[in-house]
Amino acid sequence: MLVKRKSRSIAAVLAFSGTLTISGLHKFYLGQPVWGILYVLLSWTPIPKVASAIEGVWYLALDEEAFDRNFNQGKSAVKFSQQASNQVETVANALRELDALRQDGLISEYEFEQKRRQLLDQIS
Repeated sequence: MLVKRKSRSIAAVLAFSGTLTISGLHKFYLGQPVWGILYVLLSWTPIPKVASAIEGVWYLALDEEAFDRNFNQGKSAVKFSQQASNQVETVANALRELDALRQDGLISEYEFEQKRRQLLDQIS
């Protein structure tokens, strides 16, 4: 299962927008819904607006590695793309081997199609 990676710049933009509009959107984006609800509930006070501004600056001050440690379960963008490309490469090799078996007559067209669909489902 592929998990969508959180962007540091999007989190900062959402935090800064919370100083002008609804505070807490950045918390929902970062997977912290309890904090997001708390920010919305306190939106009649200046507390979430000030906190959003401080967090926006903090997100921009963090380097990518520190942001990934805090909000992307320690996985950087490079690791995500390497894992995805490794998975696609593995499935592609398995499909080539499967096609060779079909062309050699060792498996039927039906068996090939079933296994091909299973392999392709692993990617998505």
